[in-house]
Amino acid sequence: MGRRNKRVLYVISFLYLAYIFIPLTAAGEYTFKTSVQGKYSLDNYRSVFLENDFFYYVLRSFWLSALSVFITLLFQIPLQTWLHIKQSKLKSVIETASLLPLIIPVVAFAIGAQVAMPMFVQDSVLELPFLYSMLSLPYTYRAIDIGLSAVPLRTLYEAARTSGGSWSKTISAAVIPNIRGAILAAAALGFALCIGEFTLTSLLHWDTFPTWINDVSQDSVLQAITLSVISLILPIFVIAGFAVSFKKEKRRI
Repeated sequence: MGRRNKRVLYVISFLYLAYIFIPLTAAGEYTFKTSVQGKYSLDNYRSVFLENDFFYYVLRSFWLSALSVFITLLFQIPLQTWLHIKQSKLKSVIETASLLPLIIPVVAFAIGAQVAMPMFVQDSVLELPFLYSMLSLPYTYRAIDIGLSAVPLRTLYEAARTSGGSWSKTISAAVIPNIRGAILAAAALGFALCIGEFTLTSLLHWDTFPTWINDVSQDSVLQAITLSVISLILPIFVIAGFAVSFKKEKRRI
């Protein structure tokens, strides 16, 4: 790459990072302001943490998002592994179908879910993880697909099967260790999307952290901004935790 191209790349990267971080920094700085001009404090964060429902809704959104990621990986890894190994014609069909959540309006998606889901699922908040996993499909599917395409999957499969390994053993011992990066990317994308999902949750009349932020904004805009900053920072720490744990596991292996 020439020196001129490098400069152009640096400029574009700088502008992109500025586009992302300047608004976030401004919002973060605003949450520390007080009524006294030029003074900053942690009062806004203190008042948020003292809210009775804060930890309830954070934990609720956290475990719903984690369950959604688990469902996504549980179904997608075996399915995509089979599609890659068999080189099935269904691969292109399923790949196209995975884009449907980007095309179908969320309102129609919510109504369809209410019609298609069994009544015992509709009456439980556990319907959200299944719907979240569908909404995140365009991103998680491609993350895993790229990981599987980058490894000699057929060779790994044949070696595992020749050694007498079952299908589940092949997935857990031969496939998953070789696509850890793809799994981390899919988990991170799915978790970040699910923990911040508002529209679908609101349409289905469930209360989670994003809908609670909307309720808080009716009384205090400053508290709502503080909560929004926290909701942006929380997935970053979770994703960093995923990355560290995967790195430690890789070293152990």
